[in-house]
Amino acid sequence: MTAAPALAAPPAASVRRAHQLARTRPNTRSLWNLAAIVVIWATSLVVVAVWVAGGEVQALFAGGGDTLNALGRAAGLASANLLFYQVLLMARVPLFERGFGRDGITRMHRIVGFWSFALFTAHIGLQILGYAVSAGINPLEQAWQFVWDYPGMLLATAGTGLLLLVVVTSVRTARRRLRYESWHLLHLYGYLGVGLAIPHMLWTGADFTAAPAATVYWWTMWAVTAAAVVVFRLGMPLTRSLRHGIRVSAVERDGDRGVSVRMTGRRLSALNARGGQFFVWRFLDGAGWTRGHPFSLAAAPDGRELVISARFVGDGTQRLAAMRPGTRVLIEGPYGTLTADERRGRELLMIGAGAGVAPLIALLEEARWAPGEATLLVRDHTAGDALRVDAIRRLERERGLRHAALPGPRAATASPWLPQSHAAWAGPDLVRYVAPRPDDTDVFLCGPRPWMDAVRADLRRAGISSDRIHLEAFTV
Repeated sequence: MTAAPALAAPPAASVRRAHQLARTRPNTRSLWNLAAIVVIWATSLVVVAVWVAGGEVQALFAGGGDTLNALGRAAGLASANLLFYQVLLMARVPLFERGFGRDGITRMHRIVGFWSFALFTAHIGLQILGYAVSAGINPLEQAWQFVWDYPGMLLATAGTGLLLLVVVTSVRTARRRLRYESWHLLHLYGYLGVGLAIPHMLWTGADFTAAPAATVYWWTMWAVTAAAVVVFRLGMPLTRSLRHGIRVSAVERDGDRGVSVRMTGRRLSALNARGGQFFVWRFLDGAGWTRGHPFSLAAAPDGRELVISARFVGDGTQRLAAMRPGTRVLIEGPYGTLTADERRGRELLMIGAGAGVAPLIALLEEARWAPGEATLLVRDHTAGDALRVDAIRRLERERGLRHAALPGPRAATASPWLPQSHAAWAGPDLVRYVAPRPDDTDVFLCGPRPWMDAVRADLRRAGISSDRIHLEAFTV
């Protein structure tokens, strides 16, 4: 059988529990999660109440065009409400960031987006059929009348086209063919699409304006959504960036295909950033600075500097290597729940692939653990691709980290997260070898989503419970 990963032994001279580098914070994630769920369900029930109050239940059982129209209005109301949450989920609202985490939000954003568009399409089709049946005319003729004769429908049609563009480019096959920068720019047209649909709701949507309570609800949701975008996506990041005056202090090569960027600023401890979290960064180094990029902290924040590491994978990361010291930086964040607060057991198993090792290093530097209690497995295509090597060696030397590098091509086995050099190993067996006490071990994962899915499957087969597996993905 292939040899087991070579794990560094902890220093024999150090047997005391390591000093806690960050103060322990109570885990309030469950409370935030409950609050976020309550808000979503409460607004959903309001939408149901608006539909019922409009006499739609009776229309539903009336048959013919009335039934089609009742179903169409239900689909339209649900779609409109989901459209608000489609925007709110990506507006960096603290309630949702803390309640669901970035991984949960990105999954919800994708699901809510497709459901919202599906219901929106159903709304259009059902309303056209319902009105056509009631008027006894051809559905195509009815669709033409909607577009040209009803107030706000031309704008709504244009908005529909923009939303369709966003949906099509968000399909995984199309998403992989686009550069991140191009996809991000196209994705912003979703905001315009939502805005163009609002006049139609106000001018011809009886369910939006027929009752005072319904009018108050929809106006409130529009105002809250717009305010959230202005405050949390524009106002707070700009204010925070100006207050802390963050600038690039050094740019260093990190491995054969990576770069580390060090930044300094004023009162950085006031950001309350944690190891394992990420910021959205905008470097004011020329054209294209408006496009933000999510990079995790690659070192535990110490109040003096912020450090990120990135692999060269696109235009946004390539330009990092060319930045000069003194470049101004705009930030959004910190975001994410992949922190030591998620920990439940005594031992830590960190498994990272590529640039995914960066937040794991920051988390290890901040977390409390004794020599031999933390293990780090790093997966890279080649040994030269490894990031944060110096930081890993320092953790081995000073704190007793057990570390194994797993470079090489992917294994063509049931455990494709392993390299070909360890193809003889079953993934669950290797997990049990490096983490023999699953009931007292927390596992933190960071890497490409398919790779993390494969690791998580083997972790579960090795006996590690789901609540001890912590991961976060940043792709939409």
